[in-house]
Amino acid sequence: MVHKVFGASNVSKMLQELPIHQRGDAVSSLVYEANARMRDPVYGCVGAISFLQNEVSQLQMQLAVAQAEILCIQMQQEPALPTQMDPPPANEKSFLFSSSNLNNLHQYLSFASSSNVIQDPLKIESLWT
Repeated sequence: MVHKVFGASNVSKMLQELPIHQRGDAVSSLVYEANARMRDPVYGCVGAISFLQNEVSQLQMQLAVAQAEILCIQMQQEPALPTQMDPPPANEKSFLFSSSNLNNLHQYLSFASSSNVIQDPLKIESLWT
């Protein structure tokens, strides 16, 4: 596949320009890229990298949503402690954790975690087999 994608003479020239200790890694990279190019002639490895970066972003978003949901649950389960203090002014940040705002946040997080993200049609897992 490497010769088919890159051409035998090009591969030979590339490898001859490298120090001997780097040639093994270069061959592995060329094989990987050739396989990726056979599956996706336009994007090759870049398509796989882009797909994986998208997966990481989606997982980071899911983690943030889960952490926010945990915070909401913890805030709802904490018993209200009676105090002798006056209620905080309206401009204080503590209003964020009122029960109505927690419910709104929970509804938003439910929407965000249930929204569908368009998946890349490539079957990237086949690149590693």
